[in-house]
Amino acid sequence: MKKIKIILFVFFMAPIAVFAAEPGMPLDKAPVDTTDNASLQRGAETFANYCLTCHGASFMRYNRHRDIGLNEVDVLDRLIFTGQKAGDLMLTAMRGKEAEEWFGVTPPDLSVIARSRGADWLYSYLRAFYRDDTTVTGWNNLVFDRAAMPHVLYKLQGEQTVRIEGEKGEIRKLQLDVPGSMSPKEYDNYIADLVSYMVYIGEPAANDRKQIGIFVMIFLFGMLGLTYALKREYWRDVH
Repeated sequence: MKKIKIILFVFFMAPIAVFAAEPGMPLDKAPVDTTDNASLQRGAETFANYCLTCHGASFMRYNRHRDIGLNEVDVLDRLIFTGQKAGDLMLTAMRGKEAEEWFGVTPPDLSVIARSRGADWLYSYLRAFYRDDTTVTGWNNLVFDRAAMPHVLYKLQGEQTVRIEGEKGEIRKLQLDVPGSMSPKEYDNYIADLVSYMVYIGEPAANDRKQIGIFVMIFLFGMLGLTYALKREYWRDVH
């Protein structure tokens, strides 16, 4: 019995220990709203313009964006720039071998990255790039140290550097040295739209699933009451 308790303790506490050991800055809460179609549309355009160059979303089709209010004409005008059709999968044009040669690693598919990493991780990561001359790309990231990905949005955010604080240099804070075309607040909102979209493509049917789930629970509770009333009526004659 004692061994079983020890095994259960290790099983449940191991993920917490791993999470606590993660390096980098604390994660910020991502203001995700997958019910805001306007936000998802803005995020989709950002994804198509900046992310699809290197990454793909191979579980998602372009015409699925009708669920967030885009018709086929909108999809062709705002999301497709490579001659693909509205019914095609969202694949990157970059070849894996070429990407590995350029970046040292093949860029991951982003279909379920929000489910894998979490929305808070993505939101913090995309705002935590800073200049670092010791890396190949000239960029580094407080959330993901030595990330192979360069800061493709630096013209929007600007250029940040790291300020070291604390007696032992244990505190690392970002400061904006070169402003971008957006204010910090505008950039945060821009990234929030993008992260909301990545959460959406991880499960496009999530909103419908949740809504159906509510109706199912209401139905089940209603049936529970009817079943209990039927049971009492039946057993009243038996007794």
